[in-house]
Amino acid sequence: MDKIKTIVRKEWSEVFKNRMVLFTVAFLPLIMTAIPLGIIYFTSLSGELSGISSDVPGEFNAFCPDEFSGGECFQTFIVSQFMIMFMIIPLAIPSSISAYSIVGEKVNRSLEPLLATPITTSQLLVGKSLSAIIPALAATWIGFGIFILGSWIMISNPVVVAHFLDLRWLIAIFIIGPLMALSSVSFSIIVSSRVNDPRVAEQVSMIIILPILAAFFGQMAGIIVLNTRFMIASMMILALIDLVLVYLSVRLFQRETILTRWK
Repeated sequence: MDKIKTIVRKEWSEVFKNRMVLFTVAFLPLIMTAIPLGIIYFTSLSGELSGISSDVPGEFNAFCPDEFSGGECFQTFIVSQFMIMFMIIPLAIPSSISAYSIVGEKVNRSLEPLLATPITTSQLLVGKSLSAIIPALAATWIGFGIFILGSWIMISNPVVVAHFLDLRWLIAIFIIGPLMALSSVSFSIIVSSRVNDPRVAEQVSMIIILPILAAFFGQMAGIIVLNTRFMIASMMILALIDLVLVYLSVRLFQRETILTRWK
């Protein structure tokens, strides 16, 4: 465990010197949190929400209890469309960190001494994975906490705010988020152990975001509904994907091949 902690500290001391990584970790959560809060603010300014007709479309009702007014249901539905914003954070941040971690070490000529130490491959990959996952989850959960606090301040009905803490949101933030972070890290390790340029590694690793963007535009078009059933199904699928990606990342990370191929 001490070796893993040492790797995590070493990764953070080196990776966060990269301005792009620092920008992603610091500002991406703020942007993703500001968008739904801005929607809440401007929909509240647009007039009394209680005055909006209760005869709302069927897709609105899928997100709203019967006691919600038409305006409150509208506000809940619109904000729920941006739930995916909080799922992009644990994908993008680990990708930018872990994609740089292996290739960046080669560029800085610190990979060979690291691989020559008695540390096992499993300890090395766990340390590198945790160094990317921990900041991503911390940023996601802090951003979500700010979102809940801002919603509580701007929304007069506490029942509406409580709706952002229902099972659907909790699965998305606290289960799907970590699973996505693990997917992003595993995929980035696979990519960064195969390429020789940090910029190429980071660009290719960002492909992992495409499925979540497809889901975002799919729900905006009404093709996908992010209800509890969809979240549970996504959780199970992601768990299987993670098992495959973790297995591949360990198998493809071959210490001797990496050393000889990059000399």
